[in-house]
Amino acid sequence: MMLLLTIKKENAVLEKQVNNLANSISLKTFLPFIFTLCLSLTSLLVNAQVPQNAGTKYTISDISVSGNSSFSSETIVTYSGLRKGEDILIPGEEISNAIKKLWKSGLFSDIEIYIKNVEGNSAALEIHLFDLPELRDVKITGVKKSKIEEIVEENNLNEGVKVTENLITTTKNYLQNKYQKDGFYNTKVNINTIPIEDSIAKPRVNMVVTIDKGEKVKIDNINFEGNTMLSDKKLKSSMKNTKEKKFYRVWKRSKYIEADYQEDLTSVIDTYKENGYRDARIISDSISVNNNKNVTLNIKVEEGEKYTFGNISFIGNTVYTDQQLASILRVRKGDTYNGVLLEKGIADDTKPDGNDLTNLYQNNGYLFSQINPVETNADGNVIDMEIRISEGKPAYFNNVTIVGNEKTNDHVIYREIRTRPGELYSKANVVRTVRELSQLGFFDAEQLTPDFKNVNPNEGTVDMEYKVVETGSSQIELQGGYGGGGFIGTLGLSFNNFSLKNILNKDAYKPLPMGDGQKLALRLQASQFYRTYSFSFSEPWMGGKKPVQFSTSISHSNQFLYDSSTGRADKDKRFNITGVSVGLAKRLTVPDDYFTLSQSISYQHYNLKNYYTGLFTFGDGFSNNLSYTIGLSRNNTYNDPIFPIGGSNFSVSAKLSLPYSLFNNVDYDALAEEYNEDEAIYRDPDASAADQQAAYTRMQEIDQERYNWLEFYKIKFKGDWYTNIIGKLVLRPSIEFGYLGAYNQARGVIPFERFFLGGDGLGSYSLDGREAIALRGYPNQSIQPLDKYGEPTDDGSSIYNKFSLELRYPITLKASAKIFALTFAEGGAAFNSFRDYNPFQLKRSAGVGLRVFMPAFGLLGIDFGYGFDPLPGQTKANGWETHFIIGQQF
Repeated sequence: MMLLLTIKKENAVLEKQVNNLANSISLKTFLPFIFTLCLSLTSLLVNAQVPQNAGTKYTISDISVSGNSSFSSETIVTYSGLRKGEDILIPGEEISNAIKKLWKSGLFSDIEIYIKNVEGNSAALEIHLFDLPELRDVKITGVKKSKIEEIVEENNLNEGVKVTENLITTTKNYLQNKYQKDGFYNTKVNINTIPIEDSIAKPRVNMVVTIDKGEKVKIDNINFEGNTMLSDKKLKSSMKNTKEKKFYRVWKRSKYIEADYQEDLTSVIDTYKENGYRDARIISDSISVNNNKNVTLNIKVEEGEKYTFGNISFIGNTVYTDQQLASILRVRKGDTYNGVLLEKGIADDTKPDGNDLTNLYQNNGYLFSQINPVETNADGNVIDMEIRISEGKPAYFNNVTIVGNEKTNDHVIYREIRTRPGELYSKANVVRTVRELSQLGFFDAEQLTPDFKNVNPNEGTVDMEYKVVETGSSQIELQGGYGGGGFIGTLGLSFNNFSLKNILNKDAYKPLPMGDGQKLALRLQASQFYRTYSFSFSEPWMGGKKPVQFSTSISHSNQFLYDSSTGRADKDKRFNITGVSVGLAKRLTVPDDYFTLSQSISYQHYNLKNYYTGLFTFGDGFSNNLSYTIGLSRNNTYNDPIFPIGGSNFSVSAKLSLPYSLFNNVDYDALAEEYNEDEAIYRDPDASAADQQAAYTRMQEIDQERYNWLEFYKIKFKGDWYTNIIGKLVLRPSIEFGYLGAYNQARGVIPFERFFLGGDGLGSYSLDGREAIALRGYPNQSIQPLDKYGEPTDDGSSIYNKFSLELRYPITLKASAKIFALTFAEGGAAFNSFRDYNPFQLKRSAGVGLRVFMPAFGLLGIDFGYGFDPLPGQTKANGWETHFIIGQQF
């Protein structure tokens, strides 16, 4: 006869069975059931043939396995930990431990161990178990098809997974919580499993997940009770994420979300603390369900009495004086008690680089300092405070290490690190290091974290480890399309972590030598009407010792006129541009080390061969442009360069040519007078064709002489600011200004280097120094000033300004793809002289957009903008425009 020694059920199953039994049997009927059960158990114990020597040692003579399992008997016995020939106690811990091990494997649905046979001091055991069923297929109803894959992945509902009660319970809880967070407070989830009978021996089931989200629950009213000192309106405004249903509410919808509600209850108390009511508390809160769609929140508060600050003293400070600490704390005797301000003055958790007492100490080496505010007296509603400071001993960095970089060489990272071994600990330097490593663009800014290792208060040392996750830093641009009367092909390669020193090392090609932080870019674009080639290279640390960036570029383009008779390009009518530039940019230390001073020298040669378009007065000839550019910029945006959430970025630059008019002995006043006379003849309808042609020819000769060497100066300014409004919502205001001037007014403003306003801001193939300025809601380069005859030009402008305001919200900031949505309002204007300049006479627009940044392809985006004003020379609002963004930085 077999004797059952131990039976272990899953806790969840037992609990479910007991609950069902309790719900289905009343107390009156349940008592007889218990009585009968007790009699049965007593009879079983009396009649069972329990060995008289239970609790004594037995030697396992054999172990067999029964039931239904796809695992071999040897595997099950081995995993149980029981061994043939082993001495065990029956009953004892060995049997219990064997069952626990098998349960922990998560592979079986029922486990029983029997004594199969007893002979003397030997016992044969039998392990009886069944495999947990495997999932074959899952069907999910009640949600969109696009969400099913996400649910399956996040709950591991893949084919072959073992179906346990825990899997079912956690999946149900996950789905209910997920949709309740989205405002579906009445979400119900039902999960059924259906056994499958087929030729496969192991048990398998299909799963049916039914999701009933119900209606979104919104908040009709928020009722406060007990508040007399602070109004309902003030308390409601302190609840940032829990709002009443209003028709005008756009940014914050009135969904009821439990987690947000609990967080906002804390905000209500914080509002009281900010206004002196330190004892304020919420006595009770409840939810009244109006219907399936609406609820009312009832909150009862106890305000307590209003307090003010009394004497504030500092205890334990030796490094800083009381006056220095008080200036940082910003709390004075007689001020209304403000618990929130006091906490921020001591340690502002919302700002890692905040101006508070904790950072004051930690930025100067006192990592182990502790600051505790203690109320010493509260008589007469006046609170005396002691700020008790335990400074500890200064801490020094011991070891500083980097982990996670596989492509980027260590020296590229270490040269950006502000925390050096042996230096005094500084929290500000840790924060700044994270920012600098993020700005490199080689690592995922969202996963870049500093870890403290081996913190030793006794020795005053700390090890710092920076964990980085590399992202693809090279980009490829490969496009093909039909436009401008023919096929246009583009190939662009950008290697942003290049290694020039390994270019001859064949072992370093994976597929190219990488890791030294250099940038190499190649771009080729061609159609039957133009060809462009460009090459650029930059080294951010020239010489390897100081942050001095060296950069150089070479470019060449050929442009051909359209031949209307053949419909093809006429290569005898061409405009060739060749350019080269060399630059240096140095990181400054004054006023602070966010500033960069850049300088460059560039040369372009413009060669026109029978190229008459109206863009230039002359169609045969050449121009030379030798210029010097100096710029000052400051960029302290943090931390992710793709989606900054704070800081600012501004730049001002001047591009200057030599003042040739001062030393080339040309009378430009006389030339200008002669040009105006010839232009009058050319435009005179009564002049003969021969005179007009002669006048036009002379105008070209004068322009050729005036623009032989280009003389100009060009001033530009741009500023962006980033402010984290709430959560991940970021506000980005921006302002731009550009001015192209002439040293000699008789010589005039050059036809090159001009500003072309409107559209997506992507530059055209022309390399004549023009700058394309984005103004969404209008066609590309369409905002042109009127000429002196009142006609719109296509020559660009010499002055422009632009104002922009964007709200950005990230959809995902993962390393594989960063996606954010935006809405914008902006305005810009273009002019040819300061006589006409009016910075507020703007072409206005507004719209929405989307940006996608993928490391391999750079920035992709789309904007839908509505132009509220007419184009120059028109009377009707421009209306909607769609703009595609490729590779443009933000």
